[in-house]
Amino acid sequence: MRVENVHIESLGVVLPEWADARQAVAEGKLDAEIQAANGLTGTHVAGDVPAMDLVVQAARTALERSKIDPEDLGAHIHSAVHYQGPDGSYPPGYILRELGLGNVPALYLQQGCDGMLSALEVAIGKLTGAAEAGSVLLTTGENFSSPQMDRWKGFGQAYILGDGAVAALVSDEGGFAEVRSLNSGVLHELESWHRGDGPLLLREDTTAVAGMVERAEQFSERMPLSETMEKLTLFGLDIIHRSLVDAGLNASDLTKVVPINMDGRMIEYSIMLPLGLTMAECSWEFGRTVGHVGGADVFITLEHLVRTRQVAPGDNVLLFSQGPGWLCSAAVLTVSESPHWAV
Repeated sequence: MRVENVHIESLGVVLPEWADARQAVAEGKLDAEIQAANGLTGTHVAGDVPAMDLVVQAARTALERSKIDPEDLGAHIHSAVHYQGPDGSYPPGYILRELGLGNVPALYLQQGCDGMLSALEVAIGKLTGAAEAGSVLLTTGENFSSPQMDRWKGFGQAYILGDGAVAALVSDEGGFAEVRSLNSGVLHELESWHRGDGPLLLREDTTAVAGMVERAEQFSERMPLSETMEKLTLFGLDIIHRSLVDAGLNASDLTKVVPINMDGRMIEYSIMLPLGLTMAECSWEFGRTVGHVGGADVFITLEHLVRTRQVAPGDNVLLFSQGPGWLCSAAVLTVSESPHWAV
């Protein structure tokens, strides 16, 4: 969809202590061959700091950087991948209370690693539709330091899981970047790639549900991995193409492509080469050091690019993320100005 009068007004990022992938190899947590092949150099580890508290820190930074009066906030949208609190708890309520904000409308999205772009899509509706929200706070954050997760190998060979949080304030009255377009879709024939043979109804006698890697292996017995990769690549490129067309741009007009943080080979062969772009026009050199922070990746990287002035007014940026389901979203932004918090 073509988007008008929607702007990224400010961003806030929290990345805790960095952990070197080489140290993980030395400690036997990661295979040296895998680390050398995927090119990922490290990640961030939050230890005992809950994901929700990382989110609150990131939101405070975004609000401090913003010209928007917190009292005028029109809505809040939170998304997440991993544990945010006990079953039945409501993360947006915790965030809003900790920030001392008013009783604004809130939503909690579970869109996997596509969470922040999905939240942006909802925010566009809030800003341009009947809600007339004016400004929307988007948040997400993760702490994968739990017994149920193996941050180094739990998502397969293409990812290292990272802890951190990001918050974005989106406004209809201006900001440092204008949202030109956003498109999304669901390639449902790959739905069971992440579900595997897992049950849709849990019973007391149900055996433990397989982990992510095992579920992917179960799916590969029905569809070869090569076919899966071809389908998701073509689907993702179609979403990107639609967003470029809606923004009135060609791939050659992009200054930076910002994907989720994963194996560089996947980014190069499924995104950059088909677009006729080089890896130098991709944000991977930064992303490879961060870890895969659920749905936060693309906005963490956007904040880095803007803060360090690697993108300037007039530059076009493509944000692209995916998630289980199989979800894809692509947004095109044009940088309007360098914010006061840029170095």
